[in-house]
Amino acid sequence: MIGADGIRIKFKNPILPNSPIALLLFFFFLTTNIHPAFTSQSPPPLPILPIPTAQQLSWQLTEMALFLHFGTNTFTDSEWGSGHVNPSVFNPNSLNATQWVSVAKEFGFSKVILTAKHHDGFCLWPSEYTDYSVKSSPWKNGRGDVVGELAKAAKIAGVKLGIYLSPWDRHQPSYGKTLEYNEYYMGQMTELLTKYGIIEEVWLDGAKGEGEKDMEYFFEDWFSLIHQLQPGAVIFSDAGPDTRWVGDEGGFAGTTCWSLFNRSNAKIGGTDPIYSQEGDPFGHDWVPAECDVSIRPGWFWHASQVPKSARTLLDLYYKSVGRNCLLLLNVPPNSSGLISDEDIKVLREFSELKSSIFSINLAKGALLSASSTRGGRNNTKFGPSNVLEEGILSYWAPEKQQSKWVLYLDFQEPVTFNVLQIQEPVHMGQRIIEFHLDTLDGKGEWQKVISSTTVGYRRLLQFPEVKSYHLRLVVDNSRADPLVAYVGLYMDSFSIIGQNSQRSFKSKFSSLLKSFSHHFQIASM
Repeated sequence: MIGADGIRIKFKNPILPNSPIALLLFFFFLTTNIHPAFTSQSPPPLPILPIPTAQQLSWQLTEMALFLHFGTNTFTDSEWGSGHVNPSVFNPNSLNATQWVSVAKEFGFSKVILTAKHHDGFCLWPSEYTDYSVKSSPWKNGRGDVVGELAKAAKIAGVKLGIYLSPWDRHQPSYGKTLEYNEYYMGQMTELLTKYGIIEEVWLDGAKGEGEKDMEYFFEDWFSLIHQLQPGAVIFSDAGPDTRWVGDEGGFAGTTCWSLFNRSNAKIGGTDPIYSQEGDPFGHDWVPAECDVSIRPGWFWHASQVPKSARTLLDLYYKSVGRNCLLLLNVPPNSSGLISDEDIKVLREFSELKSSIFSINLAKGALLSASSTRGGRNNTKFGPSNVLEEGILSYWAPEKQQSKWVLYLDFQEPVTFNVLQIQEPVHMGQRIIEFHLDTLDGKGEWQKVISSTTVGYRRLLQFPEVKSYHLRLVVDNSRADPLVAYVGLYMDSFSIIGQNSQRSFKSKFSSLLKSFSHHFQIASM
């Protein structure tokens, strides 16, 4: 017998055709004679730094979270409490944390963040470091624990839990004494991070009222403590370290929004809002943006206020989640301790609008092709059809060092849509700088539908209604070979999209592209 390497193999005894040895030899020769082209596989491209940590990636996948502003302000019709309100005002007669969590889960919010202590210093848990808390209130005869009830409800429902512990404390006598107050703050933070199970996010800021006592917050000490006690938690602040404030309380990011950021260029309580909104294409740190906004005019519940409309929330979704951010929507419980019916009604309508738009991806009816594919056109691992699989783990990757990057979508029947969704596999880094979508007209010429910048985890673009058989998605500039994880086409019949709603790029973006071409030697179409 002749082996795969040409060496004659001689057996002492004859081998029967159906014997186990014969079968093993058959499979041996079958596998060793496969042509190398069928056994080799192109490895994935190298990630381009910076890239997210596992915690940051989990945070990004959350997409939407509910903020719960609740405390003495709820009962005094205030936003910023004085810190001197009698704890007896806190007495919700129907508090039900399970309802809060159920509302979040039912309408697509997979995390809840509670104001465990706001600026007035009143604590929603029985802290050992102060009597200014629920233990001094008539609620449950001073034996209640709002943080504990929410933690229990969230764990049962499988909803993630976050906490906000205000650095500014208008009640605590040690506030203004830097060392003493920082010890107090870290003591309370330790209570919250060791008594209530897994905390997914710690939300803090540099809050300090104008004319307030001068003192320093030991942020780096706080960050180290949080990461030590809750290694899986992300920390939010104006400047990270894990996720950043978007720079406004309107719930929207810049039309260009990078997860890249330079923490050295940011200061908690003093960061340029434009820098926060847009991020930094040359940033050395991965610090994605979080968009906080309240469903009502105020952050705490007020009987005189009404919630935003469902269409307004949909618009905020496009401008936050649809711009590579997380939407943190504040829905404050009322003085009974429940989320109000009118807020629930709006959340339900918002959820239904979102579901009706994004439940059907019209692109799934397309035949996909690409200008090139990593490892060759027959390589399904990086093929263009991957962009129709939900999630970011599979993706289309072009061949290396190409002069153009194009995805083609061809339909047997014309498709009508007015929303484009694109996702990048952000665990491989944020890459795409500029892209556009074209449609093929009746004369066989490509016409531009829309141009935009940055993709990241999710990019949603709206434009006037388009009807076409043939489309192409063109990546014009990228920090490295572009990778596309998902492409979606949808019809939004609810939003009002004006013909002139899409603005041309700003002149400063042209300058940015020139800068990129210089620094990264980017191939431009």
